[in-house]
Amino acid sequence: MTNPATAPQDAASEPAGMDLRAPELYLNHELSALEFNFRVLAQARTATVPLLERLHFLCISVRNLDEFFEVRVASLRHWIAYGDARPGPDGMPLSEVLARVRESATRLMHAQYETWNDELRPAMAREGIVFSDSTQWSPAQTRWARELFQREILPVLSPLGLNSAHPFPRILNKSLNVAVVLHGEDAFAREGNVAVVRAPRSLPRVIRMPPGVANVPHQFVFLSTLLEAFADAMFPGMAIRGACQFRVTRDSELELEDDDTENLARVLSVELRDRGYAEAVRLELGEGCTPAIRQMLLDNFGLTDADVYLCGGPVNLHRVSAVYDMVDRPDLKYPPFVPTVPRPFTTDAGIFETIAQGDLLLHHPFESFTPVLELLRQASVDADVLAIRQTLYRVGEDSPLIGYLVDAARSGKEVTVVIELRARFDEEANIRLADRLQEAGVQVVYGVVGYKTHAKMLLIVRRERGVLCRYAHLSTGNYHQATSRLYTDIGLMTRDAGICADVGRIFQQLCSLGPVVELEHVLQSPFSLHRGLLALVEREIAQARAGNPARIVARMNALNEPSMVEALYGASCAGVEIDLIVRGSCMLRPGLPGVSERIRVRSVLGRFLEHSRVYWFANGGDAELYCSSADWMERNLLRRVEACFPIRDARLAARIFRETLQNYLDDNVQAWLLDASGQYHRATPGDAPPHSAQQWLLEQLRP
Repeated sequence: MTNPATAPQDAASEPAGMDLRAPELYLNHELSALEFNFRVLAQARTATVPLLERLHFLCISVRNLDEFFEVRVASLRHWIAYGDARPGPDGMPLSEVLARVRESATRLMHAQYETWNDELRPAMAREGIVFSDSTQWSPAQTRWARELFQREILPVLSPLGLNSAHPFPRILNKSLNVAVVLHGEDAFAREGNVAVVRAPRSLPRVIRMPPGVANVPHQFVFLSTLLEAFADAMFPGMAIRGACQFRVTRDSELELEDDDTENLARVLSVELRDRGYAEAVRLELGEGCTPAIRQMLLDNFGLTDADVYLCGGPVNLHRVSAVYDMVDRPDLKYPPFVPTVPRPFTTDAGIFETIAQGDLLLHHPFESFTPVLELLRQASVDADVLAIRQTLYRVGEDSPLIGYLVDAARSGKEVTVVIELRARFDEEANIRLADRLQEAGVQVVYGVVGYKTHAKMLLIVRRERGVLCRYAHLSTGNYHQATSRLYTDIGLMTRDAGICADVGRIFQQLCSLGPVVELEHVLQSPFSLHRGLLALVEREIAQARAGNPARIVARMNALNEPSMVEALYGASCAGVEIDLIVRGSCMLRPGLPGVSERIRVRSVLGRFLEHSRVYWFANGGDAELYCSSADWMERNLLRRVEACFPIRDARLAARIFRETLQNYLDDNVQAWLLDASGQYHRATPGDAPPHSAQQWLLEQLRP
């Protein structure tokens, strides 16, 4: 298999007289990303999904929207403020993007609260799971709530009356707060006006009523409800004229000056301390908020009316997700499943001997992550293993994987770990992890300044019969035991000399200083992956023009890299059939006459988060299949360290095509089809038998 990045390339194909870069051919990235959350929310409104799983999907859509504001909206505001307001490939001015984001986000929030108030809350009440407001409490419940507030909540609150001596407090990103309107004089004859109550992180946001008080099996109350209901207890002697929940969302992108960063971990630690109080980008208010309180909050956060979002319920709606684990109702959840351990890993043979017999594949979460842990465990105690190298992007701090790396280092093996400290929202955990590994003698590298290390690779060097052999594990997903049960990913274990040599070169490049290295089989960003993919598309174009079978099937989380979209348009015009399975944002418009008539785009959502990246090229009948850590996004292809590895075993390649591509193209239950206007429409079985890709895999790969 020739590395396409090193093969001769022709100029990108473009039909004569047609501009495939025309803005009208591209969807807006931010708006497409928001559209994804409507599809997530649709899962919460689907009656065939178990009730508590529907609640879970609602909370996912809320958390996703939070992150969208923290990252995407914050970036838009930054670019506009600092004069870097160049439009994207769709040509939409950024000010218009921001306005349309507000319109779409408002619709999404309205739909979220409508789902909560009109669908999920009544449905849960019918199952004996009730969230009660203070107006619904019985006298006994009111007494319990007030006693609880006096005993467990009030002692840890610090209500702050605002005046010249008490300026507006610092408000933490996404924290729950209540503004209270007061009337009267306090003990010092100070006139009451407005007070702010911050809910400490130590307090649970959802509280269960005890059996002796609750009148249903599972009755809950929000902390925000208690704060509003018993505001009088926080301000004795004052008249309460009103209370309003509020929540501010802040910019969570870390701004590191790469060229001046002498110690990345130290600088990042300082940035993290300030992130919770960075520039505000959104203000969420309870619907009953008075105009005066609204204006006071806007003035303090430096926001405008365009940044206000009214909530038809608790401002921290995502906190209701705690109920999933608090309610023991298996009948309202997905049936439990146990990931299978593939047969090759169940023999008495050691794992190195098993891999030496041929490449091995793991399809998570249907197949267990345990063999990956076992590979590292055996490597840590095997006297013939000399060195271990691994990348870590997101990993659970309590993962046994970390213990195995520590054991390996303490036993005298050369252990090098490339930790990406800037994995968004996992930065603090990764800093702690780096410190723990370094204390054990592991050589820790923070990757490459300016390029996040997103590749998922493990390399083990072992002496066998006097000769050094290398074993590699490459994956589309993180080395995270918890997410391996929630995300769909592909992992490959191999002793293939060529692939292992390439992985070794990538580690050498990450850990030392030197020129760009040529890889024989693996494609690597930011060097060869982008141009390699373009070359593979161009090869399909050449096959189509020669009258040979020409087809591309690819799945990824997002597609926003303009030259990849342009190349796919060119391939469609040349006669290449293209099927794309894109979970989230997609800038490409399928089905445009004369441009993308041969391109079909679908998004599949279900019980598990679709996370695998798989690319298949027909190549005139001699198909090639790649798995990767990279989406077809500008950041992945041009500004990150990613790995894209070929599946050289024809049997495994056929299996991956069947399970991760064809299976998903056949889905007519959980698939959404994208049209040329940018709208998604849910697939329906019609006259065909219903087919759910994830359910099929659960059945096919069951123990």
